[in-house]
Amino acid sequence: MVELSSKVLIVDGDIDTRTEISAYLTQQGVEVFCASNGKQMDSMLEQDTFHLLLIELKLNGEDGLAICRRLRQANNNIPIVLKSNQCDEIDRIIGLEIGADDFLPQPCNQRELLARIHAVIRRKAPRVNLTPKQNSDEIHFGEFTLNLSTRKMYRGKTVIALTSSEFAIMQVFAKHPTEPLSREKLASLTRGREHLCSNRAIDVQISRLRRLIEIDSTNPDFIQTVWGLGYVFIPDSIKRKAMAS
Repeated sequence: MVELSSKVLIVDGDIDTRTEISAYLTQQGVEVFCASNGKQMDSMLEQDTFHLLLIELKLNGEDGLAICRRLRQANNNIPIVLKSNQCDEIDRIIGLEIGADDFLPQPCNQRELLARIHAVIRRKAPRVNLTPKQNSDEIHFGEFTLNLSTRKMYRGKTVIALTSSEFAIMQVFAKHPTEPLSREKLASLTRGREHLCSNRAIDVQISRLRRLIEIDSTNPDFIQTVWGLGYVFIPDSIKRKAMAS
């Protein structure tokens, strides 16, 4: 399952709530940190970088709305999800108006919380620039180069043999980095190739590509699975270890 290297800071004064949410998110592969108030949050933001803040609306001292407003006024665009089980419609509207990316009434299903966190992170993630320095027909990721003119892929100077359908999928991925794509959209973007029209056909092609470009095809870095949807190409997420020769 793709987690997009999620690193979340929970800001909540209730230790039981922090513990419960933290335990679930950690089980799902999210790296979780906790703060009990805005002051602790500020200290942690100075020391580390996070992909998202999950902030309780009702906090002692500075509340969630005030924290969100302060961060946005300081031009801090870190993704923010507000949550509360003691809020009315006005609070939700104000939260979104002052810059929160989502507002989640509590209690809620933990899977929904996880899904919303990932949705916000995906929306706010910077687009990966795959524009080559010299040749606009070449797209680079990791140790690989995809040449759109010659329809060839290279690892260094070695040609990686691709079928026409495999190249079509790689071309779509390269043009839509970090964007989760359903199997149906993959088939559509490869111009409706008849042999890619079924989910099974897409899965087979993905398996072949993973064996060609991944260090470990069972634990992929580049072509990751988005459960319940399809796949996502993450060109900048390769782990710091040498490719097998």
